[in-house]
This record gives sequence, structure tokens and C-alpha cells, in this order.
Amino acid sequence: MSEPEQAFGVYVHWPFCLSKCPYCDFNSHVRREPVDEPRFLKAFHTEIGTIAERLRGRTVSTIFFGGGTPSLMQPATIAGVLNSIARQWRVAADAEITLEANPTSVEATRFRGYRAAGVNRVSLGVQALDDRVLAELGRMHSAREALDAVGIARSVFNRYSFDLIYARPNQEPKAWARELKAALAEAGDHLSLYQLTIEPETPFFALHAAGKLRLPGEDAARALYDTTQEVCAAAGMPAYEISNHARPGGECRHNLVYWRAQEYAGIGPGAHGRLDIDGERHAAATEKRPEAWLSLVETQGHGVISDEVLTREERSDEFLLMGLRLAEGIDLDRYAEVSGRPLDPARIAVLHEHGLVETTQEGRLRVTLPGFPVLDAVVADLAA
Repeated sequence: MSEPEQAFGVYVHWPFCLSKCPYCDFNSHVRREPVDEPRFLKAFHTEIGTIAERLRGRTVSTIFFGGGTPSLMQPATIAGVLNSIARQWRVAADAEITLEANPTSVEATRFRGYRAAGVNRVSLGVQALDDRVLAELGRMHSAREALDAVGIARSVFNRYSFDLIYARPNQEPKAWARELKAALAEAGDHLSLYQLTIEPETPFFALHAAGKLRLPGEDAARALYDTTQEVCAAAGMPAYEISNHARPGGECRHNLVYWRAQEYAGIGPGAHGRLDIDGERHAAATEKRPEAWLSLVETQGHGVISDEVLTREERSDEFLLMGLRLAEGIDLDRYAEVSGRPLDPARIAVLHEHGLVETTQEGRLRVTLPGFPVLDAVVADLAA
């Protein structure tokens, strides 16, 4: 992976879903009445224009439509947002433009419309290739529907990815290896493989607290993680980030903007941004509630409710936390530049002795494969 000096991403959040998955704590909302897309599109235009006033001279490297379920939007709405971005900033000729999609047949039929609108990459929320598990996860598609949607994506887009969730209740490594190999046979240049986590204020949290939902223990989860690494590496899709796998050149460039601590604007309800203004890094966030966000944008031109200048310590902690998720690790000189001091060589030496990190000849610090399962502890030790 090459690391560009300057990258600028735009994230657009569509906060609506047909139903709320029981494990999900993302900013997503179910509405019984049809969503007023023209009104939301007008608000997107307004917020993009307001934020662009603070960020002139940028060239957009990546655009990402996340959610929620962005594939519930009409292709014309996607085209309208992309046109608005292009009016405010220069968009690179090779910009990566990703849309998250659910693999239901209704949404898959819109893929050609999204391609015509300017989307050149889709990310499908498949989650499992087992109908019983899909039902348990609250998904509204079958395994067959998911694979059919992947096939449509393959025929429409040069680049596509899909997600799977593992470390599910009662999951065994051999069964996971079979499922993963079946997924790899359908994969393009990218797969996202997430361990199931129990998030507060979700239905799964309540079930887990009541003892009705049991996840694999620490050793079993580690075995599933190791299986993931082995199967994907053997298929030529090693992890380039703790939960993301790609063939060389197939990495999600938009997510690399986050993990490399580069600059991005967040548009829409509940979106976050990292903006470099007058030599300072701003952490911005918008109102989460869709209708409240709409009202703010229509009255004040944007839905931003938090805009904080990060301290040097906050910037360096974020740089470390995000960058060490990547297999490429972090540039130690850049860390020193961001934080104003180098990382403690003694702490690095101890972690090195335990085989958890390594330093490259190019001056990068990266976490080893044995270190990734304990990444939080590694980061906490270095940041202390």
C-alpha cells in the first residue's frame, strides 16, 4: 500500500433502515412512512456547501455513502449528492466512490442506477452464508439472495466488497473455515470480517445480560480469529487492517483515510469529520436524530453540534489507535511530528521482546499477527 501525503475523504450518512438489526449500535432509524428524499437531498446540498466554505482548495480522493442503509436511496439522490460535492471541490479523476448496500433483491436491482450516478464500488452487508444464522442476526435476506446480489455487484462494478460476522454463538472453527472459503470463492478484491461484539443499548446486549445469548469464550474466539487469518492468507487476501482483508491494491481507500489520520468531512445525521483548519485539527460531529438534523440544516446551514480542536495529546493518541490497526503500522517520524515527542523506546523494546510489535527498516512500527488480538493493550502501553 502506498501512503499518499495528502488525502481528503467525504463521508455521507444515510440514517434509515428497513429494520434495526439486534447487534447494531450505528446511527440508524426505522421510519414507517416514506422518507422525504428531496428534502434530505436539499439539506445535503446545504451542509456540503457550508462545510466547503471552511475547506477550500481540497481535492476529494474518496467518497463513502454509509448508514443506515444507503441503498434505500434512489440513484437520483446519490447522483444529486455527488454533483453537489463536485460543485464545491475538485474530485480526483480516480476517486473511489463507495456505497454500502444490503443484499436484498430489491436493492440489488438499483446497482446499475448507482453505477450511472457515479458510484464505482459497493460494500454489501452479507453477514453470513447460513439462513438460520441470518435469521438470528435479524437480517432480511437469505444466503441465496446475498450471493445473487454479490453476482449482480460483480457484473456492474469493477470493485466490490462484502461483510461477514464471525465469533457467533456456538460457531466452530471448522464450520467457519468452510463458510469463509465459500465467501472467498465469491469475493472480489476485498472482504470485511468482523468479530461479533455486544454493544450497549442493543437487543443483543439485553439477551447477553440475561444469559440467553452466549458468545465463544476467549480461547474459542482466538481460534476463530486464527482460522480467519490462515484461510484468508492462503487465498491471497491477507489482513491489511485488523478486520479487513484485500488483495494487493484492493484496500478500501476511504477507510485508509481514517486509519492514516488524514482529513475527511462528515455530511448527514450523526456523521463525524476530522478537519484541518488554520493549522489545527477539528473533530466535528453532527446531530444524530434525522429530523432534528434536518431542522438544524434548514435554519443554520449545517447540522454540526460539536466542533472541538484536538489537543496534541488527543491527536497523537488517535494517530496511534487508528494507525496500529493497519498491517503497515505507523511512521515513527510522523508520530513524533504529530505528538511533539517520540514514542518511548523502552516501551517499544518490551513489546518487541514479547513478539507483539516490530520495527521496519523504513522506520515504521507495526503490530505483529500475535499482537493484533491484544491490540488495545499494546496501544494502551505505548500511549501511557
